[in-house]
Amino acid sequence: MTTLTSSFDIADYLESDEDIQAFLLEAIQDGSSEHLLHCLNVAAKAKGMTEVAKQAGVTRASLYKSLTENANPKLDTIVRLLAVFNCQLSITPLNAQSHQ
Repeated sequence: MTTLTSSFDIADYLESDEDIQAFLLEAIQDGSSEHLLHCLNVAAKAKGMTEVAKQAGVTRASLYKSLTENANPKLDTIVRLLAVFNCQLSITPLNAQSHQ
C-alpha cells in the first residue's frame, strides 16, 4: 500500500502582513540568527521575492543571496526586509532568568 503525501510549505499559509509579523516574531524570539534568516526567506517567498526585492530596494539576485543558508546579510538589508513586512527591530531587556 502506497502512502501519498504532499509537500508542506509554510509560505503557502502566510497570507497577510499580520501572519508574517507573527511568524517573524516567533522566529526572533527563538534567538537563532540562522532560524530568523530562514524565516525571512520563507516570508519573502510568501509575499513574492520579486515584489519584496523591489520594495526593499535590492535586486532579486541580491535578495536570494542575502537569504541563503549561511549568508551573513547586512543589518541594513534586514531592516529593509522587515520594513517590507511592516515590522521593525526593537530592543527589549532579556529576562533575568534567561541569563542564568
